[in-house]
Amino acid sequence: MEDTILTIEEVAKYIKVSERTVYDWAQKGEIPAGKLGNVWRFKKSEIDRWINDKLENNNIKGSGISDLKHLLAPERVIVTKFSTKRDILTALINNLSEAPQIKDHKKLEAAIWEREKLMSTGIGLGIGIPHVRIYTVSDIALSVAVNKTDIIDYQTLDDIPIRIVFMVAAAYNQHAEYLKLLASISRLLKNDSFKNELLKAAGPKQIFTLLTKGE
Repeated sequence: MEDTILTIEEVAKYIKVSERTVYDWAQKGEIPAGKLGNVWRFKKSEIDRWINDKLENNNIKGSGISDLKHLLAPERVIVTKFSTKRDILTALINNLSEAPQIKDHKKLEAAIWEREKLMSTGIGLGIGIPHVRIYTVSDIALSVAVNKTDIIDYQTLDDIPIRIVFMVAAAYNQHAEYLKLLASISRLLKNDSFKNELLKAAGPKQIFTLLTKGE
């Protein structure tokens, strides 16, 4: 019987990681794959063997979802200079809406503001993580803003002004992956020296490099 051929999207769903993770693995030769023209294709039997080998060698670290280098795109990093929560969240909503995973700008916007009404996403230590799970998102996506001034009205647990904001959107059925990513971001930014490096970074390119190498 002919072997089943899978797309990046099908492999991502099969092994429960993001499409970007599968793409990165294919580019680096870390997963068995071949190209048909400019499109990656995968044999299911080879993927099954690859998974079994990884499990036997105990090399799979969860789903890989906590690794920002597989999730954060350079264009999803912005440097801002706002003083209000509305301004910075609006800028992040606009930026995140440009990601291919986001299918409806208006529904993302409504969900973010509804989440803020329930409880502020200022988690303390100068960090905000607005986050939603909605049906109009096809896969996890995030945007990051490093603000060069204090956000004066972003309610926080410790009253420290917000300067770094991660916005996360996930599909409604991605509860486990979503929680792992939120935990990963929180863990990363608890390192004060690393956080200070982000705040001092010259621009989006340097911030992206720090975030994708900092875990």
